[in-house]
Parts: sequence; C-alpha cells; structure tokens
Amino acid sequence: MTIVERELGELDGRRVASFTLENTRGVTASITSYGGAVTSLVVPDRNGAPGDVVLGFDDLAGYLGGRNYLGALIGRYANRIAGARFTLDGVEHRLAANHGADHLHGGVRGFDKVVWQATPHETPAGPALELHHVSPDGDEGYPGTLSVQVVYTLTHDDALTIVYSATSDRDTVVSLTSHAYWNLAGHAAGTILGHELVVHAERFAVAGPGLIPTGELRPVAGTPFDFRTATTIGARIDHDDDQLRLGRGYDHSFAIDGIVGDLRPAARVVEPTTGRALELWTTAPALQLYTGNHLGGTRGKSRATYARRGGFCLEAQHFPDSPNQPAFPTTILRAGARYQATTVHHFAVDTR
Repeated sequence: MTIVERELGELDGRRVASFTLENTRGVTASITSYGGAVTSLVVPDRNGAPGDVVLGFDDLAGYLGGRNYLGALIGRYANRIAGARFTLDGVEHRLAANHGADHLHGGVRGFDKVVWQATPHETPAGPALELHHVSPDGDEGYPGTLSVQVVYTLTHDDALTIVYSATSDRDTVVSLTSHAYWNLAGHAAGTILGHELVVHAERFAVAGPGLIPTGELRPVAGTPFDFRTATTIGARIDHDDDQLRLGRGYDHSFAIDGIVGDLRPAARVVEPTTGRALELWTTAPALQLYTGNHLGGTRGKSRATYARRGGFCLEAQHFPDSPNQPAFPTTILRAGARYQATTVHHFAVDTR
C-alpha cells in the first residue's frame, strides 16, 4: 500500500495538496486538503478493468470555482436550516443565509471551502488521511469553537471509510457528511438513471417549499420513494409526484432502518453494465438521496461535461432542519461532549 502526495498550489498562504491512497489490491482514492474533497476513486469492473467512479475536477481552480459541492466535506451543518436560524436553550442563533432565506451546507464559507490540515499515515486496515480544522466561535453564525477531525481510510477489502468527530467549547449543533457524486459506470459515462438502488428505509422526510422538511416522516410504500427492493433510479424519477416536482427529481432524506448510532446498512447500488456495486453503511439517522438534478453542463475532469443526473449522492447525515424539528433526532453537541459518526462505502462486483 502507498500514499502519494501532490502539490496543488496555495490558498490564503496555506499549501494545498492532494493525497492518493492505494490499498494492496490496487484500488486508489484521492482526497484534497481543500474542502476535504474526494476527487477520484478507481475500482475495477467485473472484467477487472479499472474506472474512476467519482465526479470531480482536474485541478484546484476547478474546486475553487466549481458548483454543486463535488466530492466535498460538508459542515458545520449538512443540508438545510430553515430561515437561517435556530434556537438553542432559548437563545436564537442567526446563520448565514446562502440559499435564498435559508442556510445550506454550512453557509457562505462552509467546510467545503477551507484548507484542512492533512496528515497521511499507514494503518493495519489500510492507508489513511487524517484531516483537522478548527471553526471559530461565531463562524457562519454558529456558537462555539468547534474542533473537527475527519479520517478517510481506504481499507484492504476495498472500502472507503469516513470517521467524523468534533468537540466544542460551547453548546452548538453539528451534522457532517460527504458530498461525493458517484457514477459506477465511470465519472463521465452519462446519466445514472440505469443504476439499481436499494435504500433500507421504511420512511422518508416529506419536504415543503425550499425542500425544508415539514416534520412528517411518510411511509415509502406506494410512493416513488420505495427502494426497499432493487429499482433503477430512473424508473420513477419523472413521475407526476409533488415531492419529485419540488426536487426536480430525488433530493430527499430517508430514515434509515435500525438503531441510530449503530453501524448498519443504508443503501446498495449496482451498475448493471459494469457490475460495479457500492454498499453504504452508516451510524447516521438519515440518508439524503440526490440525483444530480442541477449538474447539467458542469465541466469536470478529463474534459468531461457532466450531464444532468450524471451522478448520485448518498449523503449519510442528520435530517435537514433538525435544529428546528424537535421530533427529529437531536443534533445538539454539548460543550465538552464528542460528536462522532462513521460511514463506510464498500465497493465490490455484482456477480449476477
């Protein structure tokens, strides 16, 4: 196994680098210290041919000017917070409004736009990259100085594991995730509508205007959100359904079956032409399925132009707007306590 470091440039006087992790089976994952973005992940198909299954950009300039959060770490709060405000212990905190009147993915300068301190190292499980960032008190409106550590490990059984942890010196709210876009046929292979998806969820979060949850967790049975058995992503994506119209496709959170905090299966995706499969396990309460509904025309790496719905995201996280939704699992991190979450992306070949 190896770890190769490559200079990408400087930003605000800080060095930016890319780190390529390679396991003993020849699978590679590349991650940049800017935004903690997964920029490449190369895995074999059923014939052993390698392919890069992550959408991204060729250089730092692409990530600086890019849209859609390609590959990035998201924080302090993944997804939306209504009205860019929340109340904690009777005190209202006003956040940066960067999505109309709402707060999205940590604000104007979320964790996707900072240079993380990066430390590569070898572990018995496989090569790893440890990222660290300190978000100051009041950053984007959040209370507390938040110290964050994210560890990517590329295991010898072809899993990309992400372990998130954080502590704060004041009570605050936290929800971290990865916004990687996947296309198991290859990053520039067109749409992902033919991918077969299973989501281990009996319910999904109903969205209102601005894709802010209403608070209702609706059974998936009888709806286009029923992925309890393998169904192609494109089978019902354009159905005449109010929720699909709101998101211009899937952009919704599913309540993952099982006990929150336990590492449990959340989703499985198979791309039938290549046989590549992705199984996702997580400790998080929810899984945001986003089908790249706003990707159309994005210029990516290797001169690719990504199509609308050219990649899908499986963002293991808390539900959107949880700080304002008391029925959802809490996102409060008390001073001195530790936030911790784990997500495992395991790659394999479907032998059907």
